[in-house]
Amino acid sequence: MTPPRTILHCDLDAFYASVEQRDHPEYRGKPVIVGGSPGERGVVMAASYEARTFGVRSAMPLRTAALLCPDGIYVPGDLDRYADASDQVMALFAERTPLVEPISLDEAFLDVTASEQLFGGGEAIARELKRDVRERCGLVISIGVASNKLCAKIGSDLRKPDGLVIVPAGGEAAFLAPLPLERLWGVGPKTREVLGGWGLRTIGDLARFDRAALETRLGEHGTDVWDRAHGIDEGEVIGNGPPPKSVGHSHTFGENTLDLAKIESTLLRLAEGVGRRLRGHELVGRTVTLTLRVAPFETRTRQRTLAESTSDDALIYRIARQLLRDCLAVDREGGRTSPVRLVGVSVSGLSAGEQLGLFESTRHNRLNAALDAVRSRFGDEALDRASARETKERRRFSGHKS
Repeated sequence: MTPPRTILHCDLDAFYASVEQRDHPEYRGKPVIVGGSPGERGVVMAASYEARTFGVRSAMPLRTAALLCPDGIYVPGDLDRYADASDQVMALFAERTPLVEPISLDEAFLDVTASEQLFGGGEAIARELKRDVRERCGLVISIGVASNKLCAKIGSDLRKPDGLVIVPAGGEAAFLAPLPLERLWGVGPKTREVLGGWGLRTIGDLARFDRAALETRLGEHGTDVWDRAHGIDEGEVIGNGPPPKSVGHSHTFGENTLDLAKIESTLLRLAEGVGRRLRGHELVGRTVTLTLRVAPFETRTRQRTLAESTSDDALIYRIARQLLRDCLAVDREGGRTSPVRLVGVSVSGLSAGEQLGLFESTRHNRLNAALDAVRSRFGDEALDRASARETKERRRFSGHKS
């Protein structure tokens, strides 16, 4: 008999809103709504738990959210910053198992069956992950632990925020039985209407129902939902998905700026983030692209292809800075002044690179590996390159704020 697997479903709580509260201490404990201004026609991307007490939910029109929570903190969102936070958390998952299947930026399945001898059982791994995500990433995560993906996913949803639900092997059907039908994969509104017509309200009701009757009315779908009602799910965790086509970061300034030192300091931080993500995925790239958005609404791009692929922060920054200066020189030659609203840098033309240790290859590679290790443990602000620190000092003594 095949021994049971140990599957984790990890789901970051109110992810986008939680990143905003982490990065802006003044937002903590307050209703935060991510997606845009309250008068816009867009929808809510995420709502903090404080906002949810007012009835605000994801995918709700922003105008409706504004009526429910007029005093909330409305922010446009920064997907690059959320991707950075996601990468940090996914790296913690990868420390436990290579079988990590990301579902979105804020959730993933992990198969830790083969990792238990090294890290302990599923519960021990889950508790350690919760602690590391909080201490190293400043975020809160809910985890379900079970013998299959179905029960692990349902478990992670039950006790949010900061939940931990363990479904013992062999207890899947008993765990599911009292839950409402809408918790079960494959039971959408139409199927629920059919089942409700037969007096079925819970997953346990469905598990006790005649399987042949389900097959007659619902066909193969009836067989599938009957199996799931008994906690049967053979789906595997699929790790090592396709590599990204490019890696990039951008930053939108709070106000349009003509301060070249500020723009270049920001560009350095972005280049460091791109290099770190490339190395984390063991990738290198050949094409560096600069994106610049200038007032009023013009987006400019410049790119350069290298002779050899790289993941080196310093090289990415040098090229991006030259592209930036070339881009701004066009304005000067034309007698124009265009304040900058957004700056971004990305690397494409990716291929597999080599994971380097601290004592391997060139001095640059050793430096980058050391910086990655320190920042992974202590945060992005733990170390500055001298150039970034000098820029901060120049700005401080010239009366600018960093």
